Amino acid sequence: MAEATEKNTNYTPEMLEKIVAMYADVGNEGLEDIALAFDKTVRSIRSKLVREGVYVASPKGAAAKADGPSKKELLRDIEAHGFDTEGFEGATKIALSRLLGLIAN
Repeated sequence: MAEATEKNTNYTPEMLEKIVAMYADVGNEGLEDIALAFDKTVRSIRSKLVREGVYVASPKGAAAKADGPSKKELLRDIEAHGFDTEGFEGATKIALSRLLGLIAN
């Protein structure tokens, strides 16, 4: 037990330097390319970048809002046209949009 066991490292300092440099160039959109270049998984690359303190997470919810009004907003608009929306809370956004289009005309 006096012997010190050598830790098995998955990333050499040279690999880490290249990964960080590539990430600086391509950002989050290029994680798959970086993973392929080093024969690692995207999750492994992302984890290493997080441990190194260089990974910047993508903002959450940005894509959902760009998709148009929320269901709650659609229901309010439908109610504003004098339509009772009770029971429509479970409807899809597409269905609510179609209904709003019908009653708004």
